[in-house]
Amino acid sequence: MINLPAPMKAVTGDLPSDDDGWAYEIKWDGMRVIAGVDADGLQAVSTRRLDVAPRFPELEALAGAVQGQPVVVDGEVVAFAGDRTDFSRLQQRMHVAGRAEAHRRAATTPVVYVVFDLLQLDGNDTTALPYLDRRRLLTDLVEPSATISVPAHREGDGRSLLDAARDRHLEGLMAKRVASRYEPGKRSPAWRKVKVRHRQELVVGGWTPGEGGRAGHLGALLVGFHDEGGLVFAGAVGTGFNHAELDRVQRVLDPLTVPDPPFATPVPRPVARTAHWVRPKVVVEVEFAEWTSEGRLRHPSYLGQRIDADPTRVVREP
Repeated sequence: MINLPAPMKAVTGDLPSDDDGWAYEIKWDGMRVIAGVDADGLQAVSTRRLDVAPRFPELEALAGAVQGQPVVVDGEVVAFAGDRTDFSRLQQRMHVAGRAEAHRRAATTPVVYVVFDLLQLDGNDTTALPYLDRRRLLTDLVEPSATISVPAHREGDGRSLLDAARDRHLEGLMAKRVASRYEPGKRSPAWRKVKVRHRQELVVGGWTPGEGGRAGHLGALLVGFHDEGGLVFAGAVGTGFNHAELDRVQRVLDPLTVPDPPFATPVPRPVARTAHWVRPKVVVEVEFAEWTSEGRLRHPSYLGQRIDADPTRVVREP
């Protein structure tokens, strides 16, 4: 049995003002997965320690990609639409836990495991090695395939890579200190998440019924984030869904119904009047234009449910 560590996490911030000592990678829009292979086979877990190997049979190709060597790697499972990752397509795979159905969906909605760090090699812990040494070992080790990929990294010149990410409508960049070690389970300033678009994980605290074509269905999610005083109401998210996703989210929320709002801050009366409240257990990701002066989301759009995020740790990102 392989000991799979918790992933290292990044802080959110701006592009470094000085490229010296930094390397850059594209930020992938998917599901973070730590995977390991040895003589006993494959293990793969999400950030919340969910066993995701049955959901993504494509991960079985990892053993061949590393020539059968025992390894533990860090990466992102993504679904592509053209040359861009598409989190909404990944939703079609994330919520399927049965092996047979996962194999069927893999034929129509394949995923790729984008591997960007090496944590163990042949039973040896590599986390204390500098980032560039781990990257060199990883690149030499992994034979890319249709389902396993090692992305390129760039030393310096982060601005041009960020501009390219913006032009291609990608999520952003990861800036990483070239001398940094891998710190399992820690959020470190040695890794910096630089976003092109405003995106935020939020906790669902309720929902409002739909109107018109959505009558009888969920209309909007009422979402928030944790602060010292509790769950802060951040607004309502009513776009970005298709009917199938509306129905699926409704089935997830119905068993969580509670009589009172879980928010510690006031919900506007017109919204609260028709709201159905739920226990704050479900995390979703949204894209939005900006934060208003009242601390609400402007023009939010639903991207998908995050089964790999801990709802108690969702806070407002810069």
